[in-house]
Amino acid sequence: MEDQQKERMKAEGAEWAANFFQLADKSQFFFSKLLEKRIPPAALFQMIYFNQIYQKFLRHLLGKPEKLVDLQLLYWQELFFLWQRFMVTQPEAPASQEGAPEDKRFQGEAWLQNPLCHLIKDFYLLHVRHFQALLPLAEGLDAKTTRQIQFYLKQIAEALSPANFAATNPDVWRTTIETHGENLLKGLDHALDDLQKGEEFFQIKMTDVAAFEVGKTVAITPGQVIYQNEIMQLIQYEPQTKSVFRCPLLFIPPWINKYYILDLNPSLSMVNWLVQQGYTVFMISWVNPGASFAQKDFSAYLLEGPLAALDAIEQATGERHVSALGYCVGGTLLSCALAYLAAHQDPRIRSATYLCALLDFSEPGDLGALIDENQVEWLEEEMRRKGYYDGREMAATFNLLRPKELIWSYYIKNYLLGEEPPPHALLFWNNDSTHIPATMHRYYLHEMYLRNRLKESGALRLNETPIDLRRVETPAFFVGTLQDHIAPWKSVYAGIKLHSGPMQFMLAGSGHIAGAINPPEGKKYNYYRNDAVAATAAEWFQAAKEEAGSWWLSWEKWLRQHSGEKVAARQVGAGGLPPLEPAPGSYVRVKVAELNAS
Repeated sequence: MEDQQKERMKAEGAEWAANFFQLADKSQFFFSKLLEKRIPPAALFQMIYFNQIYQKFLRHLLGKPEKLVDLQLLYWQELFFLWQRFMVTQPEAPASQEGAPEDKRFQGEAWLQNPLCHLIKDFYLLHVRHFQALLPLAEGLDAKTTRQIQFYLKQIAEALSPANFAATNPDVWRTTIETHGENLLKGLDHALDDLQKGEEFFQIKMTDVAAFEVGKTVAITPGQVIYQNEIMQLIQYEPQTKSVFRCPLLFIPPWINKYYILDLNPSLSMVNWLVQQGYTVFMISWVNPGASFAQKDFSAYLLEGPLAALDAIEQATGERHVSALGYCVGGTLLSCALAYLAAHQDPRIRSATYLCALLDFSEPGDLGALIDENQVEWLEEEMRRKGYYDGREMAATFNLLRPKELIWSYYIKNYLLGEEPPPHALLFWNNDSTHIPATMHRYYLHEMYLRNRLKESGALRLNETPIDLRRVETPAFFVGTLQDHIAPWKSVYAGIKLHSGPMQFMLAGSGHIAGAINPPEGKKYNYYRNDAVAATAAEWFQAAKEEAGSWWLSWEKWLRQHSGEKVAARQVGAGGLPPLEPAPGSYVRVKVAELNAS
């Protein structure tokens, strides 16, 4: 038995040594490849800009020495108590989990039971608290700078978490011991693979992209492309019921990422669910634009997008009136379409649904920290050079809004624990980026985010037509999501003040994606309902009632009221537009890598 134990220990030692030498060689190779990469212009600009914001904040703090000294004294006092508690309780497991009980990074047994790990965690959380305590001292600075300081401090705090380092993460210790360091080898292989695939963008792999294919595993609701132009293809979905509502339903998705977030798979498809409820559904599938689309402007997206779709739907079905749903920036475009049609006395859109869409950009949330005159000016230079805003840059920006969940959690799993990311349809979609034409995006940033001119009567002109949302009398249904980092729900609510017709607001649980794509069968998130329109979002929420289940059911009852009587199901191609190709069409299949290579 003793000899067997010696042999086992000898074999384990040899395995440790072999893995250690491989790790040393691969690390040297990895860093040599890393040094060959240039720092992406966006990252370099953000580092320079952060330094400017930090210097501005530091000068402001030095103007409040008394408050700064008070915070420093409190910091040293808490640090002393933390060390004192550690010294007293070290022989036993600490009883409390002070700080952030809901932080899943520190829920493991080792973080709670090991005194050293508990100290590391509490030491980190103490510094996070004092980072946050600095924010009230920003009083006196403008709101934009204050938001930027808060954003950058959050990035620093999340990056410095002890969970992000192999030397201070007990879960990594345990895995390294159990695998004799093989997890670190695998993690280094994953990092090298991401580095080599990323070109100028270093993107952490979030899912097994090989497990999905557009048209086979995602975007599979049966339908046909019945119309196309330079900017979009229009999909008509095949009926799944014997009769359908007379009024067709047009989806206007965002041109940021692909449309199939609304048609991920049969169990997570808003499109498929609505077809099953008896709606004739049409979907705009935006082109993934390259440099040749540089001069396409916002007016082009209006005229060749929803307005062209309305004409095509009338040809295909004989119906002049439709209902429309605009998701995210697609909802912003929908509001422009409604105002444009109202100016031309064209009532073709019978009802409008705004899903996580901003019409009033007064409070754009965390995204506002990354959009100001300086940053937009730099971005314009990049777009002039390329002809488009790179979709991968947009994806990286959205990831920064939730760094703990969308950056560091994958860093830990992929690189420190050496795990392979599992298949995940939503993350596959998130990775399927789209470019944005330079002229159109410049207009959107300046006129919507920086100047907030959409809410001003006639301040914007599209195709020589003044855009006045107050002329819109179309019944409208606004949906926000409780934890939305991209379109904060209170800002979504502000949009109801800009229309003149009957309006309703509903608040779904979760965030911008999960809250919107919440099928009834999943029974995941509840929603808040209040059919009355209050003066403020806070007043609306105070009178709202939480309802169980998906908001889709309640919204569909409203939609049904504006969809007319039932008629015989419409077969695709039976009208005036013959099918061009099966759904999901060819535009949605174009990848940014193909555009960049051409």
